[in-house]
Amino acid sequence: MHSLSLRFIAVAVLMIVCVLPCRAAEIGARAVDAAWVKAMNANNLDAVMKCYASDAVGWLPGMREARGEKAIRAAYQALLSANTVKDAALLDTKYKAMGNVAVGWGKYSFTLVPKAGGPPVVMTGRFNEVAERRAGKWLYIVDHASAEPTGTESAKP
Repeated sequence: MHSLSLRFIAVAVLMIVCVLPCRAAEIGARAVDAAWVKAMNANNLDAVMKCYASDAVGWLPGMREARGEKAIRAAYQALLSANTVKDAALLDTKYKAMGNVAVGWGKYSFTLVPKAGGPPVVMTGRFNEVAERRAGKWLYIVDHASAEPTGTESAKP
């Protein structure tokens, strides 16, 4: 009976040691996305930037590559100085973790109200990202978003 208890404890410890790192990574990738959505909905540039590693690269819809903290900040500054975010959401998200690195993908939607006036603009598209755990914190190292394609033709194989 004693050896059965020890085996059970050993199996339980082994499961915890093997499963928790993967589970933590998945939660971490979701957490950085949740922080980004919260920051965007608050129109808080500094909070948005806390989601990115200093050496990250980003491609925002309709913008050139932004490499590094300064360029990413400038891209978001341009967006947020001209618009107020009324609603930002990530939809149909999926995540995959590999140790301290996680990838995520899905769709995005946000409603922007131009500060110069005019009707709200709804932007939709798809994204993929790579997040990395650095010093215990999850950060985007790659962020690629593109607008939803226009037109009704389906892609031909």
